[in-house]
Amino acid sequence: MSEFYRASNGAVFADRLELDAAYDVEGAVEDFGVYVDFFVNTSERARRDLRCELDISYGPTRAETLDIFPGEPGGPVVIFIHGGYWRTLTSKEFSLVAPGLVSRGATVVIPNYALLPSVTIDEIVRQMRAAVAWVHDHIAEYGGDPKRLLVSGHSAGGHLTAMLLDTDWEAEYGMAPDCITAGCAISGLYDLRPLAFTSMQQDFRFTGEEILRNSPQLGLPRSAPPLLITYGVDQPSEFARQSEDFYAAWRGAGLEAELWAREGLNHFDELEAFGEPGSELVERLMALLEQGGHS
Repeated sequence: MSEFYRASNGAVFADRLELDAAYDVEGAVEDFGVYVDFFVNTSERARRDLRCELDISYGPTRAETLDIFPGEPGGPVVIFIHGGYWRTLTSKEFSLVAPGLVSRGATVVIPNYALLPSVTIDEIVRQMRAAVAWVHDHIAEYGGDPKRLLVSGHSAGGHLTAMLLDTDWEAEYGMAPDCITAGCAISGLYDLRPLAFTSMQQDFRFTGEEILRNSPQLGLPRSAPPLLITYGVDQPSEFARQSEDFYAAWRGAGLEAELWAREGLNHFDELEAFGEPGSELVERLMALLEQGGHS
């Protein structure tokens, strides 16, 4: 068998087509349009039914805005970073993550960011760090407690969540080193090296240095808050492998983490639980906030 790329778990991909398939979340579901409709319609309903402040500027460019869904006064804060392979979608398609958490008293913040290839991956990471700094400094004005702050994200947002946990907040922003209470990375991408060999590289345009700087697995922090790493089992193989490898590396560095493989869920329907107040996902995030707040 010819070998185009070999993953860290020994899986061999004979050519680019095979590697593409291992990262093709849209092609892995029977009807992707069903999920598009669900994301759009459910998010519109969340914005209609919940109190929200939309398109608040957190930075100098037009893309740097965020949406806030206030919870109970003095309640914890969850920042959720959207996916889309860093090249598609906006904060607006992910308002659907707010209802379950808001029902538990959490204020939910969904930041937007500029997309590849109009900006670099470095710039996207910078924007997300700026968003966290803005939330830390301003969320009390919207009723949230900046001392109880969880960052979460899905897919590309899972990658960005991991990058936020490896940030020198004190040196770069004058914030406490432990300003983030906990993290939850959902079906993230933690080692960018294989992505440079996929056909998506024509949009990513990753350089070797960018890959090394922005692969969380290759540059683990010395200390970090508790992290939940989770993924839906019914999706392309590389997402499970990336999550399991990152978990092993994180724990190997002496950092606190839990790995949760969610049976029967694919890359898209794993987010539906955010809309359910009593779902296990919502309960785990609330528990993480309590755990981190008392660690």
